[in-house]
Amino acid sequence: MNTLVSMSDDQLVSLYLDGEHGAFDVIVDRYKDRIFAYILRIVKDQDLADDLFQETFIKVITTVAQGRYTSFGRFSQWIYRIAHNCIIDHYRHVKNENLQSTDAGEVSLLNRKQFSEATIEDIIIDNQIKADVHRLIRALPDNQRQVLVMRYYRDMSFKEIAEATKVSINTALGRMRYALLNIRRMAEENHIVLTAH
Repeated sequence: MNTLVSMSDDQLVSLYLDGEHGAFDVIVDRYKDRIFAYILRIVKDQDLADDLFQETFIKVITTVAQGRYTSFGRFSQWIYRIAHNCIIDHYRHVKNENLQSTDAGEVSLLNRKQFSEATIEDIIIDNQIKADVHRLIRALPDNQRQVLVMRYYRDMSFKEIAEATKVSINTALGRMRYALLNIRRMAEENHIVLTAH
């Protein structure tokens, strides 16, 4: 571990891609305090900052694992940009939820996509995707499935998940990371499409 700590970010990324999973833990330890402080300074909410911090590192690991990170010796700038984009995405999502459409000058709360009738095809595709996702989730190892269900189906923060499962936040984050990577791998191996478009 001491050897890993002395390595550069790009060396750690390469090692992680070669199967040395401890390398990613060193990256998390190296940046967690600075990234969390950066997010908290902008959003000014501890729980929201915690969620956005976890989301940032899930995006980092997913991008790295998919081989989409290109080394230019600017890993720190890249990770801050991901954190910044997560913050922007969050506020864009909140803004979209609060948008109201107007018809003939009157506010119509019912004129939204979620209240419009779906076609039979939409319903069939949606049901198939849900069934595929549930099948893939059931195939995950217990500890990965547990974290994924708590996060996406019970809307628990990673701090709450860590407390409920009696592990560190880093371990909970790692399990989520592997769960998502395993779902993607199983979907590709079985030619399962998980989007409607």
